[in-house]
Amino acid sequence: MRLLSIALILFTLASCNNGEPKAAETEKVAPAVQPDNTLSDAEKADGWQLLFDGTSKTSWHVFNNKSDGHAWVIDSGTLHLNPSEMKDWQTVGGGDIVTTDEYDNFDFKIEWKVADSANSGIILFINESPKYEHTWHTGPEMQVLDNNGHPDAKIIKHRAADLYDLIISTPETVKKAGEWNQVEVISNKGTLEFHLNGTKVLSTTMWDDNWKAMIKGSKFKDMPDFGTYKIGHIGLQDHGNKVWFKNIKIKKLS
Repeated sequence: MRLLSIALILFTLASCNNGEPKAAETEKVAPAVQPDNTLSDAEKADGWQLLFDGTSKTSWHVFNNKSDGHAWVIDSGTLHLNPSEMKDWQTVGGGDIVTTDEYDNFDFKIEWKVADSANSGIILFINESPKYEHTWHTGPEMQVLDNNGHPDAKIIKHRAADLYDLIISTPETVKKAGEWNQVEVISNKGTLEFHLNGTKVLSTTMWDDNWKAMIKGSKFKDMPDFGTYKIGHIGLQDHGNKVWFKNIKIKKLS
């Protein structure tokens, strides 16, 4: 009887532990979260450069120095346009801000979020010259928009991640107002790609005959230098609405 009892106990213990992972095996270590506005060691080794460190606007200035830029504020580690005072459709002390340096072939990453019904943009290949009144007189734009609230969303080629007034982006992966969107723009030897929230949403070839034909059929048709420059500044648009940017980085491509 004693041997039978011992056998039953051993069988019960084996059954309880059969297939069950040990406590140590069930513990999973969460992956480390990279702090905002920083570069990992791998990114540094790969040639990435930080364009916003969360504390200063050192790599940016207002296009053609049209204002002192005080409406672009550092807000909890973000670059935020605060349109508290307006003149016409832009912010007093604002204006589009552009990178200090110019770029031709590049991989550019940025995150953005907008307030309800807000509009902004990421503008590429800007030529900063006094003869141009606005960044978009030369630079094509990736639209930044609240698709659920802003009236531009009702216009074809004016929705978030569209190449503004030129090409529709698809599929639509934009998040609602107040949520962060991850952007990657790749420009490499005339090929332009837009990625939004991990999905490629647009690809085109710049500066060829088809590109020129698209411009002729757009609102930019009367701007002779629009979309013609192959090197230029990258800009963030002041459209008079609240917008936030962070994790801005770039890698030059050969």
